[in-house]
Amino acid sequence: MITSPIPQVVARLDNRVLTLSMNRPDRKNALSLAMYAALADLVGSADADAEVRVLVLTGTDEFFTSGNDLLDFMNEPQIHDQHPVVRFMNALRGCAKPVVAVVSGHAVGIGTTLLLHCDLVYAADDARLQLPFVNLGLCPEYASSYLVPRLVGQQKAAELFLLGEPFSGAEAASLGLVTKSMPKAELAAYSAAKINRLAQQPPAAVRRSKALLRAATQSAVDASLQAEYAGFAQGLASEECKESVTAFFEKRAPDFSRF
Repeated sequence: MITSPIPQVVARLDNRVLTLSMNRPDRKNALSLAMYAALADLVGSADADAEVRVLVLTGTDEFFTSGNDLLDFMNEPQIHDQHPVVRFMNALRGCAKPVVAVVSGHAVGIGTTLLLHCDLVYAADDARLQLPFVNLGLCPEYASSYLVPRLVGQQKAAELFLLGEPFSGAEAASLGLVTKSMPKAELAAYSAAKINRLAQQPPAAVRRSKALLRAATQSAVDASLQAEYAGFAQGLASEECKESVTAFFEKRAPDFSRF
């Protein structure tokens, strides 16, 4: 039986579908290092468990996730293979079984980039996605610098990253960043029907097809990840990032005029 080690991630197995729900509403579902570690282990367990045919990632009504817990992340900024964030990234992108994300509310930072590594993504029309890395003095992560331009084009990707403004689930669907968007009231029933159908498909054929669909981009994704790790580490050590994080905790607008 697959169980979560922490209450901030809820694991539920039902009819061969394992749903992992981010459950930290008091912090807008911000991902702590403990949550990343739990998610990495749970994704690995799901991939190895014959009872699981589909993995689902979701959050709460108001927040899919607001991204990294900044204070928690700044306490362990060194990026390495066993870092909880890296472990989660590798587990999700390496999952042989189909992964479906159901997105309601805010999906910020990795809350948006992790969707690029899911096989199906269903979002509420009014979901609020955002790629705010430059706003924080950082750079894109999770191979998004390669995958987003491939999906939306170079100039639209530049707008999403360089301005870091939120965009809706409906716009994400029109850009091809999510599979489909719909009114929030319809999201649960629609996504459940698709997930249940996916769970009834021949599992080995699904896994083989997923592997083939991703094979052509694998080396480029790997190269992008390595380049982004280096750029992200530079960003974390920068004065721009320090100003952004300080401003966040001081509840003021950051001032980049001296840079």
